[in-house]
Amino acid sequence: MKSDNDVVITGVGIVTSLGVGIEPHVAFLTGSSIDEPKVETERFKPYPVHPMPEIDWSAQIAKRGDQRQMENWQRLGVFAAGLALDDAGLKTDADACASMDMIVAAGGGERDIKVDSLIVDEALKRNDRDMVLNEKLTTELRPTLFLAQLSNLMAGNISIVHKVTGSSRTFMGEESAGISAIETAFHRIKAGQSSHSLVGGAFVAERADILLLVEGIRAHATGGWQPLWSRSPDNGGGMITGSVGAFLVLESRGYAQARGARIYATIDAVEGDRGNRDDGGLEKRMSRLTAHGTQGAETVVFSGASGMVDLAKREKTALEQAFPGSAIRGFGGVTGHAMEAQFPLGIALAALTLESTAKVPAFDAANETPMASPAKQAIVTTVGYTRGEGIAVLSAEA
Repeated sequence: MKSDNDVVITGVGIVTSLGVGIEPHVAFLTGSSIDEPKVETERFKPYPVHPMPEIDWSAQIAKRGDQRQMENWQRLGVFAAGLALDDAGLKTDADACASMDMIVAAGGGERDIKVDSLIVDEALKRNDRDMVLNEKLTTELRPTLFLAQLSNLMAGNISIVHKVTGSSRTFMGEESAGISAIETAFHRIKAGQSSHSLVGGAFVAERADILLLVEGIRAHATGGWQPLWSRSPDNGGGMITGSVGAFLVLESRGYAQARGARIYATIDAVEGDRGNRDDGGLEKRMSRLTAHGTQGAETVVFSGASGMVDLAKREKTALEQAFPGSAIRGFGGVTGHAMEAQFPLGIALAALTLESTAKVPAFDAANETPMASPAKQAIVTTVGYTRGEGIAVLSAEA
């Protein structure tokens, strides 16, 4: 039964290596097959990444001064947020933007790679490395760099550029940040504490410090691209990161209907969790989380699997047990893994699928079954590459 406090999706802002905005992503989701994804293999060799597409920043960030003072991850987030507001028909509604809540999932800002390299090179020559670090940090870093690295600056820049000035929250913590952002927006609307929210995140994979972070636990894939479920230890850890911006406008059904908004889909449930994955801990949590959804041919599962070889196998086994007869699609295999933006990205793809009644092609033909008919329900999962799990259940509008 429908309720005025149902949480509905009315705006989608999406940027991946597949392109900018809804059109290329709907074309991708409704195609009969997919081309080999767009992957950059030379710039960060031996690590492949799914690169950012060509973007006209001025389309959503009109002032050059605003563009210049942001780093790429902030710029990408502000751009995707603008796309979502435009899509929802709220970009020019000053009153709606002034009362709109904003919840952002963000990582840290970009590092000064030259200073990092200088510290490492100098530390190789001396034994007092703690002194080296203090010396270089006090003499080499620009004071403004620390400001540019603040995670809540993405939300601040969205407020400045798009005039979204209701309450503002920023979550950090890789994939769990994106899960918490969506979950918080969902429950606030469901409880009647919020009528409309802008929620999402952005991640730039084309950063040497990010690659170093991921490869620090030997998680990143090496060499060329391989389909998500087909990766093996022969090609490194299995994860291929991707530059992504994904924002959603979520509204209560009552608020959306009162203004005549188009509704992509309804979010029926969202939950996140985290804990030790040893001794079947991951499988136990996945079993509980997936109980929110229903199985069968009318359900499609968008898995946000990171691609890490052993973890992806465990996740896929759990999903096959929870949703027999449902098509599973590991979307990170074609967009790249987007950390904070992974869960919002999965929900955006699910919403576009349900609204366009798509039969989503297999992303890994050897390991994913065809869809017999368009889905009426979508399950979105994200299992963090080191910790954190989340699930959302979406249903199509009747």
